[in-house]
Amino acid sequence: MSAPSTVVAHDVEEILGRDLPWSELDGATVLVTGANGMLPSYALHTLLALNDATGAGLRVIGLVRNEAKARRILGATVDRPDFELLATDVTALTELDGPLDVVIHGASAARPALHATDPVSTIKANTLGSFNLLDLAVAKRAGRFVLMSSSEVYGAQPEDVRLIPESSYGGFDILDPRASYSEGKRAAETIASVYAAQHGIDTRIVRFGHVYGPGLALDDGRVQADFAANVVRGENIVLNSDGRAMRTYTYVADAVAGMFYATLLGTDRAYNVADPNGMVSIRDLAQHFTRARPEKNLERVFTHAEHAEERSYNTSRFLGLDASALAGLGWQPLVDLDAGIDRMLRSFEA
Repeated sequence: MSAPSTVVAHDVEEILGRDLPWSELDGATVLVTGANGMLPSYALHTLLALNDATGAGLRVIGLVRNEAKARRILGATVDRPDFELLATDVTALTELDGPLDVVIHGASAARPALHATDPVSTIKANTLGSFNLLDLAVAKRAGRFVLMSSSEVYGAQPEDVRLIPESSYGGFDILDPRASYSEGKRAAETIASVYAAQHGIDTRIVRFGHVYGPGLALDDGRVQADFAANVVRGENIVLNSDGRAMRTYTYVADAVAGMFYATLLGTDRAYNVADPNGMVSIRDLAQHFTRARPEKNLERVFTHAEHAEERSYNTSRFLGLDASALAGLGWQPLVDLDAGIDRMLRSFEA
């Protein structure tokens, strides 16, 4: 993703076009952690575009672990006078020069492969990182803390649950190293909540479902990244399962807009962010990707013959997030699945 690309710039313009009290952020110093990730980078670009559009006077600090990677991803953004690139690990951050008004904590090992191969770093970013950021927020008298959380906090759900509300928590094997991500996010939410209770920090927890769009690395490991990589390379999409599991897929610009709705208008502690119209099976998601570039004549390929047969969906695999609380604040997705996939592919093709 360039800094920002034409697609991203258009997306950010759409986000700023939302009917939100953006002036509440005027003059603020905002720290965005994990700033070269898909969701945090969109938040960062939105805040800087707010300066360009309204002269908001924001100072944005982007925290990253790898400076060279961040410069490659963020490009010319790092040279803006209203932006500061801070290269350190969030688990090592204990001091920060100057004022601090808002923290958006997005630093996390989101790639599924890392949850098993580097579970220690995975859980540290969410736990120790949250402690460090909230201690800074207390010391700097920051007024807002926004945690980018995940649908992973919900754990296993009953088979008859189709959309998970914010109040529903299931379990998972806490001794499995892969639980480092889910448990880390749960712990981060509790850490944020206790600091809010004890220190009065206005804290908002935003639980994202499955998000796709520009900025998602093609080697990320999640199906939406795999499918995009297949299309960009002109390859058929190979499914190793029946692909009938259904999830809510949300375009990144709509997801980040939802975060700002929760932050600027929300009164609840936690909000789900998910496009209800983006509920599709993995096999249908693959079909959307192949059809996005019909000139390439790509197909879905099932590795087992029995999976090629069209059968009715198993409703126990129909699982997504209930975003009605966020919709109650006025949020609604603007980018449907086909349009979002087209934008995602265009960002890579460019």
